[in-house]
Amino acid sequence: MDSNEFRRQGHAIVEWIARYYENIEQYPVKSRVRPGEIMKALPELPPSGSESFDRFLKDFDEIILPGITHWQSPDFFAYFPANSSPPSVLAEMLTSALGAQCMLWETSPSAAELEERMMGWLRVMTGLPDGFEGVIQDSASSATLAALITAREKITGFRSNREGLRESGRLRIYVSTQTHSSVEKGAGVAGFGRDNMVRVEVRNDFSIDPEALERAIEKDIAAGYIPCCAVATMGTTGTTAVDPLRPVGEICRKHGVWLHVDAALGGTALLLPEMRWMSDGIEYADSFVFNPHKWMFTNFDCSAYFVRDAASLIRTFEILPEYLKTRTRGQVNDYRDWGIPLGRRFRALKLWAVIRSYGVEGLQSMIREHIRLAKMLAGLIEADNDFELMAPVPLNTVCFRYRPKDMGDEETDRLNEKINHALNDTGKIYLTHTKVHGRYVLRMVTAQTNVTERHVLQAWELIKECALSLSSQDRAVDID
Repeated sequence: MDSNEFRRQGHAIVEWIARYYENIEQYPVKSRVRPGEIMKALPELPPSGSESFDRFLKDFDEIILPGITHWQSPDFFAYFPANSSPPSVLAEMLTSALGAQCMLWETSPSAAELEERMMGWLRVMTGLPDGFEGVIQDSASSATLAALITAREKITGFRSNREGLRESGRLRIYVSTQTHSSVEKGAGVAGFGRDNMVRVEVRNDFSIDPEALERAIEKDIAAGYIPCCAVATMGTTGTTAVDPLRPVGEICRKHGVWLHVDAALGGTALLLPEMRWMSDGIEYADSFVFNPHKWMFTNFDCSAYFVRDAASLIRTFEILPEYLKTRTRGQVNDYRDWGIPLGRRFRALKLWAVIRSYGVEGLQSMIREHIRLAKMLAGLIEADNDFELMAPVPLNTVCFRYRPKDMGDEETDRLNEKINHALNDTGKIYLTHTKVHGRYVLRMVTAQTNVTERHVLQAWELIKECALSLSSQDRAVDID
């Protein structure tokens, strides 16, 4: 592809992206293809000769697009968002064009120094302590794994990387029953063993019970275990519960336990001064992660990981073969020493574009509106006699279910599962579910970049219509 053809196709792709965003509501939110359908449309063998890019774009439209679930649709209310925005997309195009491998300062000085500055901006924007230093990871899962490994090294005097984990089976991790599954995966990968992840009971609002945490730690100490790390969550995946950092932090400090805060979604809300009640006690945290690629309109992947003691993080992960030695070592941040991968993308560029394009006030306005929409929806649910709210709504996620007065729990579970699938099959909205106190619950997240009150109200009307229709059908079957 020569420069003229590249220019022509580049313009065509930008035009395609613009039309896609303009017309995105016309697509079914959740892909309707069946398992294996895309594979059947793809040749089993690669082409022996070159093919035109026009043909590639045609196949993209005809084969690939039908198998895409449209995360950028304002009718996407599932999971947590993986938000993008036009400034982020354009900056990502520049990143792809540069193709920089940003493992060392010398391999791309601008990438390293922009990343350092962006992490400073995020620290100020979220009100984190001045002493925190940060690095951009690919995901909160990787950041949490880095936290677990660093905690492991500190508790073993930085011996386990070199000697192996002599304390295997004795180091303990403490989490709530609502903690994300990435912590359990990390416990296995980091050598703790999943059986050594202690699940602590939660309070009525689904946040961790600090008293139960301290009892668990003291019980383990008496039994000869070594308390190593606790993970508090700011916005759990199921219900967006917020763990109380101050009492948890005081307990961790008392027992010499590393405190990691998983704020993958909820951390973005700290841009709002009125939401900083969530970070009361953050000074006790040893590490903290949140994802701008979830709720700060910066496309995946971009995870902001902060540590109070950067030297321990670096000591945990640094390896210096001859071919990576540079004259600038010690004068600059070589971010390949700040996490697991050696190779690193230039993620800071899109973050810079987003923050500059929206400004702090613009970002705050959008986040504030998303929280308002969630609370508005919660109010509509509470006002409807046939629906019930199943969890508090501190952020942007509403957990609820359809519950006619004369219906038992098991029948209600089955009906809500039917409602969930029926709604998603319409292509008009996309919801996911969770379980609260063992009950099947619908889960709706009002945090997509371009979601408005109109989209939420339309979704609510569709939910009510679907629930009433399926409930009537079930009753008719029972009568028959």
